[in-house]
Amino acid sequence: MVNKILMTGATGYIANQLLPTFRENYEMVLVDVNGVNRNGDRVEGVEIADLIDPDRSKYAHLFKGVDAVVHLGYKRRTADNPLDHFAEEKQNVEMAYNVLRSAYDAGVPRVVIASSNHASDWYEHALIHRRQMEVLDPYTLPLSDNFYGWAKATYEHMGFLFACGGMGFGSSSGGEDHTGGSQSDQRRMGVVMVRIGAPRDIVLESYKGDAANYKRDLGAYISPRDITQLFAKAAEAPNIENEHGVPWLVVYGISNNTRAFWSLTSARKMLGYEPEDDSEVKYAADIRGFLVGDGAVGGLGRVGLS
Repeated sequence: MVNKILMTGATGYIANQLLPTFRENYEMVLVDVNGVNRNGDRVEGVEIADLIDPDRSKYAHLFKGVDAVVHLGYKRRTADNPLDHFAEEKQNVEMAYNVLRSAYDAGVPRVVIASSNHASDWYEHALIHRRQMEVLDPYTLPLSDNFYGWAKATYEHMGFLFACGGMGFGSSSGGEDHTGGSQSDQRRMGVVMVRIGAPRDIVLESYKGDAANYKRDLGAYISPRDITQLFAKAAEAPNIENEHGVPWLVVYGISNNTRAFWSLTSARKMLGYEPEDDSEVKYAADIRGFLVGDGAVGGLGRVGLS
């Protein structure tokens, strides 16, 4: 049973959607680099800690006694050139490691990490919008064409290491680590990676006649109540082991959207996720005027152009 949750990035945009319900249902440990959200409002109860700092002793105590960690922390990029994004995204990878390692060392049974659809966005750019792929499942090899997506895919693979237990120290023949212990003696920590889609209102005026991106975001949309449900179930699901016995799961974070092009199969089957919203319904009036009807520019299909 999950009673106490540590949440990183607690003053951020996603945390703002989760916290009202999470505060009602769990004892919360909130962590961020500052105590103020993007609106300038102070978030009550935030512990100030820099999780990029390699000296984990400075914040290890925060992880003790919690039942699950929800890692939403993220350092934003400042470089203009995409080729220069590596350095800052590398710091985000280091932060993810520090969170996973701190949770592992503290005996936390479950870590839920905010990944992103961008972990596999090459398929979207190269195939889905060109009608060469219909739906992307969460277990296709993650491939991205940018460093943001690369970092998220790296989170996912790193989470798998912790879920395997023992960090794969063993040889291919005997499963023995370099100290003589068996990998089976190591703890397997449950890890759920949530590839968040578009967790924001879809404001028609911001698309300026761009039907392709409008349709894309209708497919990627996730409502506040659906993202809250998804993260709560990711923290609480009693068994997330795959067919090989590894407690590691990748799920897409979208609502029950008519125009979805990412699969929710793993979220529904393993977490019991039951999204309540559909962008096609929520934004029906905008869709009728922009994508459907006289003079509409939507074209054919769920995504891309006709």
